[in-house]
Amino acid sequence: MIATPLIDRRAFLRSAGLAFVAGLGARSAFALERTDAVYASGLKRPDGSFAIGLVSEAGTLIDEIALPGRIHGLCHSAANGLSVAFARRPGTFAVIFDAKKAVEPRIIAASEGRHYFGHGAFSPDGRLFYASENDFDANAGVIGIYDCISGFERVGEVPAHGIGTHDITVTADGLLVIANGGIETHPDFGRTKLNLDHMEPSLVLADAKTGALIEKHTLPPELSQLSTRHLDVAADGRIWFACQYEGPRTDRPPLVGHFAKGVPVSYVQLPDETTDRLGNYVGAIAVNRAQGLVGIASPKNGLWAVLDGKDGRLISETVLADASGIAPSPKSFAVSSYRGDFLARQSPVAWDQHIIRI
Repeated sequence: MIATPLIDRRAFLRSAGLAFVAGLGARSAFALERTDAVYASGLKRPDGSFAIGLVSEAGTLIDEIALPGRIHGLCHSAANGLSVAFARRPGTFAVIFDAKKAVEPRIIAASEGRHYFGHGAFSPDGRLFYASENDFDANAGVIGIYDCISGFERVGEVPAHGIGTHDITVTADGLLVIANGGIETHPDFGRTKLNLDHMEPSLVLADAKTGALIEKHTLPPELSQLSTRHLDVAADGRIWFACQYEGPRTDRPPLVGHFAKGVPVSYVQLPDETTDRLGNYVGAIAVNRAQGLVGIASPKNGLWAVLDGKDGRLISETVLADASGIAPSPKSFAVSSYRGDFLARQSPVAWDQHIIRI
């Protein structure tokens, strides 16, 4: 896995400003005009520095945007053409960039008393973006709200209705979907998990405008150590989620499930052998809406798999050492690894845990 020191980024950002991040050059702008699909992911260079990598549909690394530290998740808005990359928990910076138009990237910092949990999502109209954040003194997840029109000003926050808030998305009809991993952390203790004996994982639907709770799905006691971490939305409105198990290694918990508004959580029963090969850990999940497929990836034992989007039936599994990110491709999925694999091509970088398709 990629390691990076846990330091306070706010002082760095104040001193470095926007000059630290580099815009796209003519070479990448030309390449972007000639490719049908572009992917973005965090990466670590051979010299130990970090960047956002832009990749063609053929798996070729087109260009890089330098970063002050390691990122985790990214989100993209088709409405405004912008993307955001979030610092890895408990990071305090996010980078807004435009891969297609060569607009200079911008760095923003988390508010005092907050840090990013590594994920975010845009509103359907592209006017706002939402970030999963930690109110670490209150041990409460919150969703920070940022105005894309007025210089990405943080204009408010709403409760996440849980702790250990991680991945989020916003549906076309204005539902804020939240995966609360249930794990207590505090920046004073880095990434240490402070409550593994009394975790509180949950899946939440809230009103994106007001933050009002619509539904909250908590896990049964026997699955209280199943951290609900990542999610994606299918064409039929179902929300697929993936989990990371913090209990005994000999257990075989369900690692994938789905639910919808007014529909209870249903778990996918993967073959025991597949669960073992996933190492009780799914690090990323993606829905290919056009193909009706769900993809999952795990770096634990190096595996990615494809599920039927109707019933969760296992279609295929592929061994890939340190499998990390996964995103829909025109035919199936683009998959990356910490060892430099991306769409079966090798680069001299270590790709990070998540990919988005722009």
